[in-house]
This record gives sequence, structure tokens and C-alpha cells, in this order.
Amino acid sequence: MTSRSGFLCIVGRPNVGKSTLTNALVGEKVAITSKHPQTTRNTIRGVLTLTEPSRQFVFVDTPGLHRPRTALGKRLNKLIYGSLSESDIAIFVLDATQQIGPGDRLVASRLQESGVETVVVVNKIDIASQTQVAEQLAKAGLWDFSAYVPVSALHAAGLKALMSELDSRLPEGPMYFPTGFHSDQPERFMVSELIREKYLKHLREELPHSVVVVTDEIKTRENGTVYVPATVLVERESQKGIVIGKDGAMLSLVGKAAREELEKIFSTECFLDLRVRVEKDWQRREESLDRLGF
Repeated sequence: MTSRSGFLCIVGRPNVGKSTLTNALVGEKVAITSKHPQTTRNTIRGVLTLTEPSRQFVFVDTPGLHRPRTALGKRLNKLIYGSLSESDIAIFVLDATQQIGPGDRLVASRLQESGVETVVVVNKIDIASQTQVAEQLAKAGLWDFSAYVPVSALHAAGLKALMSELDSRLPEGPMYFPTGFHSDQPERFMVSELIREKYLKHLREELPHSVVVVTDEIKTRENGTVYVPATVLVERESQKGIVIGKDGAMLSLVGKAAREELEKIFSTECFLDLRVRVEKDWQRREESLDRLGF
């Protein structure tokens, strides 16, 4: 029997729940999440393989589409457009608790221009009223996309209906990844993102956008423990003190939370060597973005 497969680009403005939805659809944590907009800074591919019949969904989690203020912002938007151009299906995520605004309309217009088949997801129905959900579906329906599905990505509600819509539209194609494979992200990248996620839970205002984590070579020592050297980069000297915290309290808090999750991933004891360094205005400097892999 012919297999079916495709790349499904998950798009929307910042903070609508794209990464939470990606994790829910894949059934594994492949993308970090937080309450802060623009948490996702790269395209994250999560893979779901099903059998009988054989089919594979490659979900591409993208940064939130926004009006860029920095060189990094421009690069993130470019990533989104590139992902859309290579997709078989687009999943357009809206927040049921928020009015449709300029950001949503910008995404909708880009999708209409691209011509890619689009399934609209109205997310966060667990915290929205029935009236809010109905109004959002009615307003989004004016865009005349292929299908509209209300879900709660956080609680996995409505995912069966969403998968049915996606499955019916999946084209014939090869299996791009082996069975049991959930993400194509390099180990060091996933570790860096996990550490950054822990910082995002504790940082406020603009500082989260100034933090990036770089992980060097991960080594397994003779005693079986895993050594993880990582550096937290900030843009200004004043931010360094906040990231470290009084008497190293913030660094210790984040390090403990990250280490505990890393030990679950590696199934062994981990030593996280976490350091902090200033990389002045890295979001605005093209050479810094190149070096950091954006």
C-alpha cells in the first residue's frame, strides 16, 4: 500500500500556543514552551509516524510572525516564510481568548498568498467561553480556509478531530524519518533550549528576549555520568547580575531544574556546568546571529 507523508507548518502570531500544540500532536516534548511571546526562535520539526496505513506527519513549529524590531526578528520571519513555501499543509493557530488582531490578519494574508492548504485551529478552548470560541470561529470563517477545529493543546482536547482533518489531506509520499523518531533537532540544540526554557519561567519584561544558551560538546564520563557545559549569553552587563541572581540564586534555581530534566532524558546522572557571559547586542548584530546559528 502506498505510504502518505507531508510537512505541516504550524503558524500564528506569538504566544497562541504553537509549541504546545506541536508537542501534543507529536506526543513527545520536542519544543520548549513559556508564557513569553517569541519563545520559539528556530523551526522545530516534530515527527509522528502511524501505521496501517503507513503515514508520517512532520510538524514544523515556527516562531510567531510579528513586525520585527531587530535583525533577529527579521530572520525569524524569514524562517516562517521559508517553512511555508516547503509545506504541504499549514496549521494556522488562533487564541480563542484574544480578539483577532493585525497579527492574525497578517498571518492569514500570507497564507492566502502562499496558496497552501490551511487548517485553522482555535486554541485554548479550556479557558475560553463558548461564546468566545463561537465568535472566533465565525470571524476566522470569513477567510474561507479548508477547515476549522477548536482545541485545547494544553489538555489534548479536540486533537482527534484535528488529526482527522490533517490525515484526510496528507499527500502520498515517502517516510522521511524512521519509526520511533520524534525530532530532527541536534542534541546540543535541544539541551540549550531546555535550559533557556527554565530561565523563561523566571525572567520578566524584555530580559527573556536577550537570553540565548550555547551548549558545547556533551561528554559521557568513565563513571557513566554526562557532562553538559553550557553558557548563558545576555546583551548587557546589567542583565548578567539578574541571570545569576543574588549569591548565585537564579543560576542555582535554573541549573537544578534543567539538570533534573536532563537526567530524565539521558537516564543517568548529569553534571551541568552553567556559566553566564555578555554578548553585547547579539540580537542586532548580524555576525553574532551567524555565529549563534540563527
